[in-house]
Amino acid sequence: MINEQMYAFGAESSKIREIFSYACARKEEIGAENVFDFSLGNPSIPAPAAVQESIARSLAEVPAAELHGYTPAPGLPAARAAVASSLNRRFGTTYTASDVFMTVGAAASVSIALHAAVCPGEEVIVIAPYFPEYRVWIETAGAVCVEVPADPETFQVVPGAVAAAITPRTAAVIINAPNNPTGAIYPRETLSELAEVLEEVNAAREQELGHPQPVVLISDEPYREITYGAEVPWVPALYEHTVVCYSYSKSLSLPGERVGWVLVPQVSEGARRMMAAVAGAARALGFVCAPALFQRVVIDCVDTPTDVAAYARNRELLTDALRAYGYTFVEPDGAFYLWVRALEPDAEAFCERARGFELLPVPSDSFGVPGWVRVGYCVAPETIERSLPAWQALAESYR
Repeated sequence: MINEQMYAFGAESSKIREIFSYACARKEEIGAENVFDFSLGNPSIPAPAAVQESIARSLAEVPAAELHGYTPAPGLPAARAAVASSLNRRFGTTYTASDVFMTVGAAASVSIALHAAVCPGEEVIVIAPYFPEYRVWIETAGAVCVEVPADPETFQVVPGAVAAAITPRTAAVIINAPNNPTGAIYPRETLSELAEVLEEVNAAREQELGHPQPVVLISDEPYREITYGAEVPWVPALYEHTVVCYSYSKSLSLPGERVGWVLVPQVSEGARRMMAAVAGAARALGFVCAPALFQRVVIDCVDTPTDVAAYARNRELLTDALRAYGYTFVEPDGAFYLWVRALEPDAEAFCERARGFELLPVPSDSFGVPGWVRVGYCVAPETIERSLPAWQALAESYR
């Protein structure tokens, strides 16, 4: 027998990965310099020197059996403590290692959080546009993905719209800021309003049920460090029932190494039960033990700064040109994606025409909205520069 749900997920692959695979094949055919692949959020800047130094030090000093062996399921105590200490320095908190569970990257973090917080048949609200894999992970948990549109002009969360979508079956809300795909950052005032909405729901539920049944807010933050001046609020300071999911894929340019964490602040008995459920979800899903070598990298590099300047230069280069060519887009406050309005209502058709110019953005349909494309500018600046005549020719083809 074959699991039909898993078959469906595999048969209908990620649109992002599909375009990336096409780009790889196309580069073999006509040369990498002639293909403008903006599909994947794969950082082009190298990992910081501190990462290389940490790896070399571990290889030289840590016994092989320890370096490449299993760690405790929640992670190396020193790695968990390093994460907690870093957060405390940055946000004035008092976390300890027991608040942190090391994971196999952001995908594992969010999957684990969902399986810990949600029961089959319950609902999870996402803010559209949203990272397409959220739906896969939600449905794998046996839950229902409920799309709530962001503001169509600013792509900010609309707390009132979230409130209207909440039902007795709502178990969690996922937010992602800086946002993939729009680059939007949700301001403190908006998140405070969202927290008030959820607190009102929680109070009504407790009164009706006679016991707490709070909505969990899952804050997915792999792009937290990549901002262009706007503040990224610390969500647990605004809403008690927050679970934070993080990855070093973007901040340290380590997407293929798959290391991150889940934070569950241990502020109540419910939070302690949630952390136990996180551990259980990691066990059930097979995500036991994040990569041992890269947990040691986290210990050494937890506060290493991200080279945001490189992404800022790419952002300026791309936005200045596309604006001149007549494209409209959302000015990104963070992350490394440009959310561009397609030049026709059908984003898939627009991307198909773009292929004729060897331009490979991602259509917005799989992100939960029509009529836009995501352009990942985490590429080499030379790729952007070489692509500009193609972007101009594509625009002119619609005139």
